[in-house]
Amino acid sequence: MALIGYARVSTAEQNLALQRDALAGAGCETVFEDHASGAKAERPGLADALVHLRRGDALIVWKLDRLGRSMAHLIDTVRRLEIKGIGFRSLTEGVDTTTPGGTLVFHIFGALAQFERDLIRERTNAGLKAAEARGRKGGRKPVVTPDKLTRARAHLAAGLTVREAAARVKVGKTALYEAISGTAGGSKK
Repeated sequence: MALIGYARVSTAEQNLALQRDALAGAGCETVFEDHASGAKAERPGLADALVHLRRGDALIVWKLDRLGRSMAHLIDTVRRLEIKGIGFRSLTEGVDTTTPGGTLVFHIFGALAQFERDLIRERTNAGLKAAEARGRKGGRKPVVTPDKLTRARAHLAAGLTVREAAARVKVGKTALYEAISGTAGGSKK
C-alpha cells in the first residue's frame, strides 16, 4: 500500500512546509501540491494525485479542507476513492477510511452534510412561500420596466430594429425580445 500525500495552500505567498512535514511524518512516499484556492475546480496537483493512486493505496491530507472545496465536494471525492479501492486519511481530524471506524465517521459527515443541504433547501422554500403569501415575488427585478417597454415600442413603431430600440432604452436585445413577447399584443421585429 502506497501512501500518497496531497498538500494545498491558497496563495503563492503561503508556505507548504507544515503540510509537507506532516505528510512526510505520516510516511507519504510522494506528495502532490497545489497553490490554488480551495474554491477553484481546477487543481492540477490533485488531478495528478488522483491519477497516480492505485487500488490499495491511500490519499493522505494534512487537514480535510485541503482536499475539498466544500463538504459535498469532499464527500464526493472520498466516495470516488472508495469505489476504486483507495483509502483516505486526514491527519488533523484523524479520519481514516482504511479502518471501519474511520469509514463510519466519514459516512456520518456525509449524512450531516446532506442534512444541512436539506435544511437549507427547506428554509429557502419556506421563505419563498412566506414572501409569496405577502405578495412579494422572488427573483431579480425586470430590466425592461413598463416605461422602457413603452419607449421601445414607440421606437419600433418608428421603424427601428429591436437591437436599435434596445440600445436607445439601454436594455439588452434579448431582454427586450422577452418583454415584447411576454406582453399582450407584442410582436418581435
